Amino acid sequence: MRTRGKNYTAAKAKVEDRAYGLDEALPLVQQLKFAKFDETVALSIRLGVDPKHADQMVRGTVVLPHGLGKTKRVLVIAGPDKQREATEAGADLVGGDELVDKIQGGWMDFDAVVATPDMMRVVGKLGKVLGPRGLMPNPKTGTVTTDVAKAVQEIQAGKVEFRVDKGGIVHAPVGKTSFPPQNLIDNATALLDSIMKAKPSAAKGKYLRSITVSSTMGPGVLVDESRVEAAVKR
Repeated sequence: MRTRGKNYTAAKAKVEDRAYGLDEALPLVQQLKFAKFDETVALSIRLGVDPKHADQMVRGTVVLPHGLGKTKRVLVIAGPDKQREATEAGADLVGGDELVDKIQGGWMDFDAVVATPDMMRVVGKLGKVLGPRGLMPNPKTGTVTTDVAKAVQEIQAGKVEFRVDKGGIVHAPVGKTSFPPQNLIDNATALLDSIMKAKPSAAKGKYLRSITVSSTMGPGVLVDESRVEAAVKR
C-alpha cells in the first residue's frame, strides 16, 4: 500500500467527508495545494456506461473558455494546398510525408496532431506511435479535417478531448491551481456540460455516478453530482 507524505495527509485532513458543490470544491483544491510547481487541476467522472459496448462509448471534445494555462505545440500534416492555411492559423509545425518519416524515426516534439483526410493514408502508419499517447488524428475529435485553420485555433484556445476508459471513468484537465477560482469553475462546467450532452442513448439508469476533483499531487474532493446535473439541465 502506498504511503502518503505528511503534506498530503495534512491536506486530506482538511477535506470534509461530504460532497461539495463545484463552486466549493475547486477553490478548496486550490487551498490544499502544497507542491512547489503549478499543478494541473483535473476531474474524474464515473459514468453509468459500459464502454465494452460500442453504443455506450463516451468521447468528444470541448473548448474550455479559459484554456489550460499552456500553449500546445500543434503539428499539421497536410497536402501542399492546406499547408499555407495551417501556417497562417498559427500551427507550430507544418508538412507532409516527411513529418511522418520523422515521427517514425522517434521525433515527438509536439502536443497535438491535425491531419487532412487525404494524408491519412500515410498518417495511418503512425497508429502504434501516436495512438498510445492519445495523439492519433481522428474525425470524431475534429483532428482529421479539411478546415485545418479551425482545428489549430481550437487546440491552441484550450480544446480538450475526453474519452471514457475501460472502467467507465473520464479523466480530464480543467486548468491550473494558479487560475482564478471562477475560471476553473467555468472550465469544469463547460467540460461537464459536454459530457452530459455526449450521453449515449443506450446508457440506462443514473449517468453521472460520481465526480472527484483534485490537483496533480493533492487529495480528491468529492463533488455533488446531483447539483451538477441540476445546473446543467437548467
